Amino acid sequence: MAQSLVVNTSTAQTRSRPPGAVPSAADLDRFRAVQDLAYEGAQAIAAGLQAGDTERDAVKRLKRWLVERDVDDWFHVPFAWFGDRTAFRGFKVPLQFLPSGRRLEEGMAFILDCAPVIAGATADIGFAGSLGENAALDQVMDDLAAYRSLIVEQVRERRSFRSIYESVDALAAQQGYANRHHAYPGHVLAHEVKPLGAGPGIGRVGPFGRRHLRSLARSVLVGQRQAWSPLWSGDRRSDHPPVPGLWAVEPHLGLRGVGAKFEELLVIADDDAYWLSDDLPHVRRWRERGITEVGAR
Repeated sequence: MAQSLVVNTSTAQTRSRPPGAVPSAADLDRFRAVQDLAYEGAQAIAAGLQAGDTERDAVKRLKRWLVERDVDDWFHVPFAWFGDRTAFRGFKVPLQFLPSGRRLEEGMAFILDCAPVIAGATADIGFAGSLGENAALDQVMDDLAAYRSLIVEQVRERRSFRSIYESVDALAAQQGYANRHHAYPGHVLAHEVKPLGAGPGIGRVGPFGRRHLRSLARSVLVGQRQAWSPLWSGDRRSDHPPVPGLWAVEPHLGLRGVGAKFEELLVIADDDAYWLSDDLPHVRRWRERGITEVGAR
């Protein structure tokens, strides 16, 4: 984990397909290890949540847990949402996404979200759960399996990012869910994740790491010139074929004031796509409940 990443920076300069590069197998192992750690931390903090804890309490514990395990930078620091805030109910401005004093209650849904960096390798994960039983959360989590399959299958078919976003919207409407990733800034379903150089972070702008913001800004500028976007949404800027590389994908659904999502890294190659790992909490949950989905190697 302490070694720097060796990144393939070659690009394919064509009009028909935007440029991109998939990290080496060794580098993908590094990203997978950080993703595993992030989910391990979210599960550990979730297991210790009690009635009366606030979102700020959960975020503080998760950040400390990760820093104690060699996290040296952030794409973004941890977030936590409790109750109807898991569905972004009433969210109008970015400040509302920040952790609040909302207290957890018995039966209440929650989401923990974090994006740690170790030696330049980044993960961005979302873990949904509840304090005690919550039937609405269980229903949403069960149904999210279909989105994991749909997304990777349509990327393999080389459909445009915009078309895949619309397919996700259509499935949500068919199932009676509200599309809550539409509430994120930029209405993003996913965003590109690039390797950074090894070494500690150089500070943050709000909840976001400065190095990642610079990398994303560069990708936005390059994308504007080459007709693609590092922010995967439903607008015309995403009306292009899938871009090779790593993408943090987060379908987020709402049902009766309860929101749930998963977030994990998707590897897109020139002629293939697969989830970076199948050994994740939501995937294990589906298997235990007999729910089938596809998508990883």
